Amino acid sequence: MIGKIIRKESKEIIRDDRFKISLFIVVSLLIVAIFVSSNQYKNTNKQYEEAKTKERANWDSQGEKTPHSAAHYGTYAFKPKYPLSLIDQGVDKYTGVSVFLEAHKRNEAEYSAAADQTGLSRFGELTPDFVLLYIFPLIIILISYNTFTKEKEGGTIALLKSQGIRNWKLTLGKWIASLLPVVVLATILFGIAGILLSNLSDYGEFSWISLFALYSVFIVYYMVFTSITLLISSLAKKSGIALVISLTVWFLGCFAAPKIASNLADLKYPYPTRQEFTENVEYEKKKGLDGHNPWSEEAKLLEKKVLKEYGVDSLHQLPFNFSAYRMQKGEEHQAEIYKKHYEILKEQFKNQKGIYQSIAVISPFLPVRFLSMSIANTNYQTHWDFADAAENYRIDTQLYLNDNHAKNSKYQDWGYKANSDTWKNLPAFEYSPPTLSDVLNDNTSIIIMLLFWLGISSGALFLSTKNL
Repeated sequence: MIGKIIRKESKEIIRDDRFKISLFIVVSLLIVAIFVSSNQYKNTNKQYEEAKTKERANWDSQGEKTPHSAAHYGTYAFKPKYPLSLIDQGVDKYTGVSVFLEAHKRNEAEYSAAADQTGLSRFGELTPDFVLLYIFPLIIILISYNTFTKEKEGGTIALLKSQGIRNWKLTLGKWIASLLPVVVLATILFGIAGILLSNLSDYGEFSWISLFALYSVFIVYYMVFTSITLLISSLAKKSGIALVISLTVWFLGCFAAPKIASNLADLKYPYPTRQEFTENVEYEKKKGLDGHNPWSEEAKLLEKKVLKEYGVDSLHQLPFNFSAYRMQKGEEHQAEIYKKHYEILKEQFKNQKGIYQSIAVISPFLPVRFLSMSIANTNYQTHWDFADAAENYRIDTQLYLNDNHAKNSKYQDWGYKANSDTWKNLPAFEYSPPTLSDVLNDNTSIIIMLLFWLGISSGALFLSTKNL
């Protein structure tokens, strides 16, 4: 009986002009979105490989020079474009793609795609995640808002009941038929994306398991929207009322709730301005050890400590260059200051994320958005991880250069020059994003929230049709 209901409802959906028009529009949007995103993915990663290779060549070809000069010359850490960004670009366009690594200073990632775009980009971009998050739920509403109201208005409920069909079977059949078109479209989209990405292995390590996890998240999302739409249809008396209420729920859930969450998070846990952050860091740096200032109080204390430790009376008697040693200690001190203040930013980020998760109680859009970006490695957490990896590499680089200077020269010997092999022996920067298992473990509460939405919406639907 359930199969007959699915076939009957599917035939009505296929015959409906609304579905045909919607299908044509959505397929057209998907084709354009996939084409644009795949080209952007290939071009971005091509630029990444070229920039990484060129920058490493520049570093290796410095020739003989003072290690500290090389430290100020600096190098770049580049963030790659991850495969699943083809489907969900997340916050990548806003976070920057490269970090300049230099002595004494931690820099932010720069050259974000958003900075190079015109004002027209504020109207939105056509990407697969836009279609998946906003358009597909709208399609569900357009093809199923009158699933039950049409039976009430046509007086066919009594006819169906006379055939001996049970309410839960009727509801399940209609639910599956309403969900099926979007599931088919989503399966085609993810299948095409998987084929494209598997053929672009030169631009990133692609995982079918991660793609399936992302696909599963969206399928659950569509299940929730199908249940909510059918619930509204079962409670409404007229199709027009059901459509208006369903569209209102779609707008509030997909547009209003994220904006409310963003405003509440900024209001309760605001980030310091860039000027405030810089001033706080510089204030603490001035109070501590400055590697370039041998006359400061902290430098004199370090000098006394080292002389006592090595049992000598003069810095010239030390088996290493104390000036380079002092600069390294200054680097370590400044790195701790940066770490402290970035931890404050991370704590605010964590608090703001808690606000978003709280608001997710009133909208299934938010947990899906967080999970989608996390699995695709295009969220802020991955960006933080990349920035931390770049900073750790900067710290290790300064240690490598200052140690070279300290061990191969004497005190005040600023004429020392390291040979060209010194730069080549420094390991290249490498970064791997969080694994799928790490992502899922970190987002357990969000997964539970999404499953909660599925359970509540489905349960309410079947309860509402119990006495239909």
